[in-house]
Amino acid sequence: MADTFDLIVIGSGPGGYVAAIKAAQLGFKTACVEREALGGTCLNIGCIPSKAMLHCSQQYHEVKHRVGKHGIKVGEVSLDMPGMVAFKDDVVKKMSAGVGYLLKKNNVTSLKGHGRILSPGSVQVVNGTASTVYDAKRILIATGSAPIQIPALKFDGKHILSSTEALALMEVPKKMIVVGGGYIGVELGSVWSRLGSEVTVVEFTAGILPPSDREMANALQRMLEKQGIKFKFNTSAQGAEMVDGRVRLSWKNGDATGVEDVDKVLVSVGRRPVTDNLGAAEVGMEIDAKGFIKVNEKFQTKVPGIYAIGDVIGGIMLAHKAEEEAVAAVEMMAGHAASVNYAACPAVVFTHPELASVGLTEEEAGKRGAIKIGKCPFAANGRARSIDEIEGFVKVIGDAKTDRLLGVHILGAGAGDMIAEAAVAMEFAGSVDDLARSFHAHPTLPEALKEACLAANKRAKNV
Repeated sequence: MADTFDLIVIGSGPGGYVAAIKAAQLGFKTACVEREALGGTCLNIGCIPSKAMLHCSQQYHEVKHRVGKHGIKVGEVSLDMPGMVAFKDDVVKKMSAGVGYLLKKNNVTSLKGHGRILSPGSVQVVNGTASTVYDAKRILIATGSAPIQIPALKFDGKHILSSTEALALMEVPKKMIVVGGGYIGVELGSVWSRLGSEVTVVEFTAGILPPSDREMANALQRMLEKQGIKFKFNTSAQGAEMVDGRVRLSWKNGDATGVEDVDKVLVSVGRRPVTDNLGAAEVGMEIDAKGFIKVNEKFQTKVPGIYAIGDVIGGIMLAHKAEEEAVAAVEMMAGHAASVNYAACPAVVFTHPELASVGLTEEEAGKRGAIKIGKCPFAANGRARSIDEIEGFVKVIGDAKTDRLLGVHILGAGAGDMIAEAAVAMEFAGSVDDLARSFHAHPTLPEALKEACLAANKRAKNV
């Protein structure tokens, strides 16, 4: 007789493992199904390894090009690419083991294999030649997303790469084209540019990071250009062929066409929901034109007893969004009140400097009514000066009538950490003046946020 669970979670990424742990803490007999390594895409081939590589490449760049200015003399600097990849892999291994520990600590049963929903209340787990069917009162889908593949640029894992292969290269390519100027493209483009590759980003739209505040994205673009990254906008990749061991990429910009011969092509044009062989459509779940599973405000699919969260349902495709949905979904399953405030969900682009945002862009806010804007450059911040990180600025957007905080955008070193304060303020429906009147330790980078808020109300002290 098959084991019966109160909840079976399919997928162990940030949404899946958090949901499983929360369910167990609320008293559910819970299982978590994972066909690959625990932690999902984010931990194994996404967020965590990319940040390790971003950190290592920035350190290399700092030692080679900047520390001399700070009175630190070094000899010849060399790159140990296998050593860097080994560090990244070790980080991933330890994080994945940590997820396993947390599941075990919370009495969650880990089921290794591919999960497929046979019917409401029934999940088949296939691991090699072994197949087991488990019964569940509820099923939660948290299968995440995968890189979108362009028909004209099919991944071969060697020359035409997805983000997965781009994080595992053992040699620095002399020339690389990145197709797609979203956050993954500019982050990984930054990694290889810092390590010595000649990087060109080909983007179909008029600028990088299309959903971002235009002023902020354009400012970051200029900084990346100073770092050596080249951009081709309003340009589409048409196809590729191998010529003398290199990739010849053809492109089109309006009526103009051309080719580029490069060592590697990284395709990062977005991500698709992973529903392959899941059984979603077969059991009656509603799926939209892009492949996302449709859910209601309680994360319930059209099929009773089956829920879905994270990238597989679309919306903001970020790990921390999946985590919040995980907690809310399970709490509602248990009869508790819960919700997710998407308006207070921050996003970070981990280039150097970083670009972090929460709330509305200037373009979005302006369409809703009268707004006020305050800015503070990091060049006016004592801490930024003392650590030689003066690039960038803080931009605060408030409602002109109510002073309600509508959006915060930070371009600078440590922006990803600084944005948390703004996210909390927005979660509590704070005003611009609330942040302006809050203590900020001196000298610290977040003082620039305080100054930007003061500037929005025309009370700035240092700018």
